[in-house]
Amino acid sequence: MSSPIFSLLQLDRDDKQPVYLQLANQLMGFIRTGPLHAGQRLPSSREMAEKLQLHRKTVVRAYDELLAQGWLESHTGSGTFVARHLPKTELQTLTANAEATFNPLRTAGFSFTVPEHLNRPVMKAYSQLHLDDGFPDARLAPLDELTRNYRSQLLNGNPYVRLGYGDTTGASRLRQELSEYLNETRGLNTTAENILIVRGTIMGFFLVATGLVSKGDHVVSASMSWAGAAANFRQAGAQLHTVPVDEYGMDTDALERICQQKKVRMVYVTPHHHYPTTVVLRADRRLQLLRLSEKYGFIIFEDDYDYDFHYLSKPLAPLASADKAGMVMYGGSFTKAISPAFRVGYLVGSENVINYLAKLRRIVDRQGDLMLENAFAALLQSGVIHRHLRKSLRLYRERRDIFCELLRSELGNDVHFQVPVGGLAVWTGFDPRINLKTLAEKALQQGLYFYDGHTFDGPGVKLNHTRLGFASSNPSELEQAVGILRKIISQS
Repeated sequence: MSSPIFSLLQLDRDDKQPVYLQLANQLMGFIRTGPLHAGQRLPSSREMAEKLQLHRKTVVRAYDELLAQGWLESHTGSGTFVARHLPKTELQTLTANAEATFNPLRTAGFSFTVPEHLNRPVMKAYSQLHLDDGFPDARLAPLDELTRNYRSQLLNGNPYVRLGYGDTTGASRLRQELSEYLNETRGLNTTAENILIVRGTIMGFFLVATGLVSKGDHVVSASMSWAGAAANFRQAGAQLHTVPVDEYGMDTDALERICQQKKVRMVYVTPHHHYPTTVVLRADRRLQLLRLSEKYGFIIFEDDYDYDFHYLSKPLAPLASADKAGMVMYGGSFTKAISPAFRVGYLVGSENVINYLAKLRRIVDRQGDLMLENAFAALLQSGVIHRHLRKSLRLYRERRDIFCELLRSELGNDVHFQVPVGGLAVWTGFDPRINLKTLAEKALQQGLYFYDGHTFDGPGVKLNHTRLGFASSNPSELEQAVGILRKIISQS
């Protein structure tokens, strides 16, 4: 072995990786890049140890590692050689800068295209204050009860069963408890066989879009809608159409006009509190939507993301509760009820569809977190979630009222909004002279996060609206947040 190669070996005795592995990996690198070539004889372990000032056993372990992996071969009486079956490599210049400028850890060697619909901002608010998209206050979550239930799932019962593989449809106990819960609170008529447990609504939506929508299918949503839905439809290759939204929700007459011209496969709707505007789909339009579904044969995906938080009266029953034709897929989760960190959601539909989607789910996620699912089942069975929701509803109503009053008194004519009848955010419009992107950037510099709302704008239309979430902040935090907005706006 020539001395330049010795000079390139850099062994760090303080590194966490054992020295023999460092040596083995660097020799392997030399074989790959060319300084060492197929059939070349290596120094004896004694010579290598003396040259590198290592214990001979260290070199022997490095050689044994490379022999086991097939990089080297040993011939009794002749020594150790680079394996002859390896392809020849072109010798590279031995310099301290032997590494190429190309970094495979950052850039793949093959080409691929990232579809534009996947380029969506990921909301990660780490600031002390936040007027988010409408998240719950995780400080209210029943974590003590959840912790006890999770621990119980880990320790009690048959370990082979509880720690092994389970049903791809989800923990049977949670499906049963959830069926009873949805039947009681939402007027559904389900059994456990009608429910598929998923890791949040977004996973359920992916399964529905992938499994029930084909390339070229026509899909309809509101003109302003959740970007995640549109992204899933586009990923499935669907042709996406939109209909207007007014103070009564989705325009179902406009929907029928599309149905008269196109064979619509699916309609995505958030009828209880339309996202992002929070308006409720009026009763007559609900009935018409179900009628149109039967008449034109399209699937309704009902995303009921915050059913539990309705402040003026009893929440309207979901479309799924009045579905007599099996046309509605109903999705929800515990994200808004408990916390986004706990990825437990559900799809509700006809048994044959649920069985099909469970098979589809299996190829991307064998099963969910059975421990967590059974822990949530215990929360439902014991009534903890019911009590938590009653408490949260009262607190969130108070926070909504406080926040709306702060917007009126502190920001005055700079904003306009309707007090939402439900949900965890206020759909807020700002005076056209206020640049929301600039406002959001300046607010973040002062420790307040809110979304600038640019994805709610349509082609050639700048709404200058955004969702300001109030539920995750207590009254003091809401006052501080609005105070920051007032200060920035007044200085503009």
